[in-house]
Amino acid sequence: MAMFRRSPGSVTPFRQRREELARREAELRDGLEKLERMIAEAPRVARRRQEEEKLRIRTIARDSRLNASIAQDKRYRNDGKSTSRRRPLRKERREGRLLFLVLVIAIAMVVIWLMSHLHF
Repeated sequence: MAMFRRSPGSVTPFRQRREELARREAELRDGLEKLERMIAEAPRVARRRQEEEKLRIRTIARDSRLNASIAQDKRYRNDGKSTSRRRPLRKERREGRLLFLVLVIAIAMVVIWLMSHLHF
C-alpha cells in the first residue's frame, strides 16, 4: 500500500492557518503596544496642548492691548453713526408688550370663532 507523503516544503492548510493566526497575533500585539504608549503619553500631550492654548490666549490679549488707542475708541466719536444698537426706551418696550398682548388675544379669539363655526 502506497502512503502519500507530503514534501517537507509543502504548506498544509493547518500550518497555513497557524501562520496566519501568528501573524495576526503579532499585529494585534503591536497595536496594543502602540495604544499603551498613547495612553502613557496622553497626560503629557494634554498638558502641552493646554500650555499652547494659554500661550495663544496670552498672545491674543497682548496684541489687542497693543492695538488699542483713543483714536479708535468708538465711545468718544460724535458722528451719529454709532455701531452699537440703541436700547429701546421703557415707553417703547411697554408699547411693544401691549401690542403683543393685543395680537395674542386677537389670535385666540379667531381660533375660538373658527372652532365654534367649523365644529372641530
